[in-house]
This record gives sequence, C-alpha cells and structure tokens, in this order.
Amino acid sequence: MGSVSRVIDPKALLSSYDALLRDTPPSLPDGVRPERDGPVLRIVGQARGFVTVPSDPGVRGAELDALIARQRDYFAARGEPVEWKTYGHDLPADLTERLRAAGFVPEARESVLFARVADLAAEPAVPDGVTLRQVTAAADMRRIAAMEAEVWSQDVSWMADDLTARVAADPAHIAVMVAEARGRVVSAAWLVARPGTDLGGLWGGSTLAEWRGRGIYRALVAARARVAAAWGLAYLQVDATDDSAPILRRLGFHQVTTTTPYVWTPPRG
Repeated sequence: MGSVSRVIDPKALLSSYDALLRDTPPSLPDGVRPERDGPVLRIVGQARGFVTVPSDPGVRGAELDALIARQRDYFAARGEPVEWKTYGHDLPADLTERLRAAGFVPEARESVLFARVADLAAEPAVPDGVTLRQVTAAADMRRIAAMEAEVWSQDVSWMADDLTARVAADPAHIAVMVAEARGRVVSAAWLVARPGTDLGGLWGGSTLAEWRGRGIYRALVAARARVAAAWGLAYLQVDATDDSAPILRRLGFHQVTTTTPYVWTPPRG
C-alpha cells in the first residue's frame, strides 16, 4: 500500500490508510457520487449518506460545529440519514462530542484490522454440505439480501440493488461470495479493492444462526484472500465487530485503530 513494506507494521499501515484511502473516493455505482465540502468527502446517492474526513480536518470549535451542521442539513434536505465515520485516533479530541451535540448517534465500535494477503490465501476449508461460489447475478444478490434480513431482523432489500450496481460498475474490483447449503445462501461476504493501491477491504460475513461456529466465516476469508492474491493485492483490511475480531486475530490480522459510525437520522414524519 503505497511505499509500505510488505510486513505488518501497524503504525505504517495506519499512516498509509489515512493518507491514501480516507480522502479518496472508492469506485461508485451509477447514481452515487462523491462531493467535497472543505475537508469533508461525502458520498451521495446511497440508502444512507456517508461522510469521512482526514484524521485531522484542520478545523476546531465553532468552525467544526458549522462543518458538522452543514453535512447534517445537506442530508436532512434530501430526507436521508447520514453516517459520519470516526476513528479512535482522530483529532480534535472533542469531535465525537460535537457530533453528538449535532444529533449524531454512535453505533457499535469496530476494530480496524489488517493482514497480509500471502498469510491468508489458503485453500478454504468448508464444512460438509457447504459450497462457496462467486456470484454476479442480480438474483443471487437478492438471495444475499434475504439472508441478511433474516440475520439482522430488518429490511435490507436495498443491499441487493447496491451490490448489483457495484458489480456492474466495476467488476474488476469487487468479488461477491456466497456459502450455500441445500440450495440456500447461509452466509455471504465480498472483497472490494481500492484502485491505485494494493489494499482490499473485506465486507459482509453475516451467517445464519444455525450455521455459525462451523468455519464458514474463516472459509470466506480464505476464498476472498485467494481472489486478492490473483488481483495482486498485498493487504486485506476489515472493520471487525466484536464477534468477528477474535476470529480474524487468530487468522493473523492486526489491529491498527478503532472506528465508530456516528449516524444522524431524519425525524419521523
């Protein structure tokens, strides 16, 4: 990633992550666009707006409050929620306090983990009766969304359209994988590469309750790592929940910081 050597150096990886990725738009599907507002990079046109800033946006006090309020009000005018993604090493120290004051609510904190692709790209070990498959068809994306809805007990039908659009827009930089058993999707996850870097992000990984604890999550990590190796990537990065972080650490991932989404949601009615 940039000039970082191909060993795990958490400080170097975090520095490169901040410099190369936090202020650079990813590949986006049709209808989704990046916009700039000073130090803010916002992504517009998704089910939930997204805001990120450098690790130090360079503004303080009332100026920072005004920057936060502009993002909230921008998405309020669209009638959409917005996520401001914060990190544990961000400055200023009162950023999250000011986000709360503007009506943003924190979601669960996650660990930002990195690993070398070469350490992970093994033959996936799947349990009996389970197969892994890379998918691109819209019908498969709908099956993924249905599985996610069952896992999280909420409507995530938007996910099918989102994944379908992302694959259509940039098929060379996203690989969506499903684990299937008896014709049913029991888990799904995807790899997203950031053009211009040697980094891939691992996303998804939700698994139906009755299929957990059988190694499917680990198998999907290995399968995506093999794709990453074929793409010439050097590192994989995950924003890991407390459930998945211990598994990933055992596989060789290293924590470099934490991340917490702060979300503003339009009032009902």
